[in-house]
Amino acid sequence: MTPPALNPVYDAFCAQLDNRCLLVEAIQEARQQRGLTLLTEQQVAVLEPLWLLSDYLHQQCVRFPAWLDDLLVLEALPTLPSMEDLISGQSVVATNGLTISELDESAMMARLRLYRQWWMVRLIALDIQQKISLTDLTLRLSALADACVNASIQWSTQHYRALYGQALDASGELQSLIVIGMGKLGGNELNLSSDIDLIFAFREHGETSGGKKSLSHQEYFTKLGQKLIQHLDQITADGFVFRVDMRLRPFGQSGALVLNMDSLENYYQDQGRDWERYAMIKARVMAGNSTDVAEFEMLRKPFVYRKYLDFGAIGALRDLKKMIAKEVRRKDIEHNIKLGEGGIREVEFIAQALQILHGGRDSGLQRPALLKVLPYLAEQDYLSATDVEQLANAYQLLRRTEHALQAVKDEQTQLLPNDEIERTRIALMVGYASWESLDSALWDVRRNVHRLFLELIDDGEETSEEIKIQDTWRLLLKHADDKDAISDALDGIVWQDKDATVQRISVFLSSKNIVFMQPIGQERLAIFLAMFVSQLEHESTPDLVMDRVLPILEAVLRRTAYLVLLCENPTAITHLIRLCRESAWFSEAISATPSLLDELLDATTLFCPPTKQMLEDELQQILLRLPEGDEEAQMDAMRRFRLSIILRIAACDITNILPIMKVSDHLTWLA
Repeated sequence: MTPPALNPVYDAFCAQLDNRCLLVEAIQEARQQRGLTLLTEQQVAVLEPLWLLSDYLHQQCVRFPAWLDDLLVLEALPTLPSMEDLISGQSVVATNGLTISELDESAMMARLRLYRQWWMVRLIALDIQQKISLTDLTLRLSALADACVNASIQWSTQHYRALYGQALDASGELQSLIVIGMGKLGGNELNLSSDIDLIFAFREHGETSGGKKSLSHQEYFTKLGQKLIQHLDQITADGFVFRVDMRLRPFGQSGALVLNMDSLENYYQDQGRDWERYAMIKARVMAGNSTDVAEFEMLRKPFVYRKYLDFGAIGALRDLKKMIAKEVRRKDIEHNIKLGEGGIREVEFIAQALQILHGGRDSGLQRPALLKVLPYLAEQDYLSATDVEQLANAYQLLRRTEHALQAVKDEQTQLLPNDEIERTRIALMVGYASWESLDSALWDVRRNVHRLFLELIDDGEETSEEIKIQDTWRLLLKHADDKDAISDALDGIVWQDKDATVQRISVFLSSKNIVFMQPIGQERLAIFLAMFVSQLEHESTPDLVMDRVLPILEAVLRRTAYLVLLCENPTAITHLIRLCRESAWFSEAISATPSLLDELLDATTLFCPPTKQMLEDELQQILLRLPEGDEEAQMDAMRRFRLSIILRIAACDITNILPIMKVSDHLTWLA
């Protein structure tokens, strides 16, 4: 960045400020009142860009003029914010040498706010001077939130101990309030002036013991949670620490403030919605012990990441994508760099959609930080290297601009200003010589992001005829005994014994597994049947294919995401029909192991016999993506690999791509 003092645009910006001299006078007066030496002209020249570009910095430097001495020599921050540092109070002035446990509540809340302001001043100063990277800045902001949350919990636990005692689990181990950080906080990517999204939990139900009064653990941890919100969110004469948002907890604002871990797990298993999977990608325990972390990860990962290729999430992601696009149009928020077209949210959506879809099979995608997962998307060909580079550049420019907007007054905003002076201020803070150059750069990257956003999940609009056929099967799922209607739905296909096929389908649709399916499962089945039956119109042996495919459908009724996999890839239905026509073995193998349906997606691998080297490389890549030391996962992966390769070899066998002698060679290589 060109230093503002050497930037002609900065000089022009200063010339338009009516109160420039008054700002310097306020700083000097504050230093004089504290018995500090006045700043020299040279020192003013160094520091003035900071307080002219950020009203918040000027306000804090008037309140704490001694901090200016730190800013004069500040080049980097060797340490992270920590609870120990906050509790001891050694790093912040005016703490009277007291630890946080020795403070009353009002003094403790003041300590939290002072610690936050001290860190914010230094971080904003470094960001304006571009002496700190985006990842380092957001990591320190996230560590600051962790420190404040844990310090508040420690104070409240001590505060309530004499009255309520302690909360112990069934083994006699001490329990503490578990705080789960969501969103950017969970990914260690917190903004300069962001609220924090939290979920509260505790390990086990019971009663507190050792105090004057006993409370249920539910009541006790609810009190701790309420205190934490008060300590961070309440605005006092010293300001606030973090705005706290609890709406991401189970059942939102109508739900209990705190849930025990079993209730949390039951909620996500039985009622967790698709958008909550998206939100849980970045979730992490920021307050709790190692047992709490392990328990939370055991419920989070299976909820977010499916072991199979998760095409079941495509419909939900597509709906979310439409909702984002609709919101942009409805709110006319083109100047919002987070929510607007091509903004931060679209960058995050692109990466997290791919994590949701493939993360269960590829543990390398299970990374909460966006700038860490993006390179991996290119390495594994989920996105091209060019697309990833464009996304990374866009994200960094958008986030730096967001930080500049928030650094002016310590406000949570993502709206680009209309005022010319404010626009120039933002451009200078981001490192651009003029607003025009920054605005042009922003729109360049936003156009790239929005293009990728639109391309990621094709909306796949159906024709009116396709919708009509789907509606027919939706009705048949509710009226499985209407054989005349089933017969009508099968018209146009040359059956050898149509009555027998109608009876077979009627029995299938009447099964308990279908009658008691969730509505979303029935919807997926209706769409699949519409596509499958349409493809049978050109089939020479439709009765045989139907008899061999129905057992596969019966096998996947409890995991209808496989139906979505087939519907999203019509050529996979073509491959399924072809293979089942040629051999009953495929029907039996896929019915026994539905995950083999994944192999039907790509004809280039399905009908291309792998060489020995290809087999070794493919297995090696699969094993490298698994957690190190997880023997069970490695055994499962090898079993699945064996089955998938056998299916591919068999496909090449029945299509005469491989002669019989070569088939035995490939099976030997596999062994």
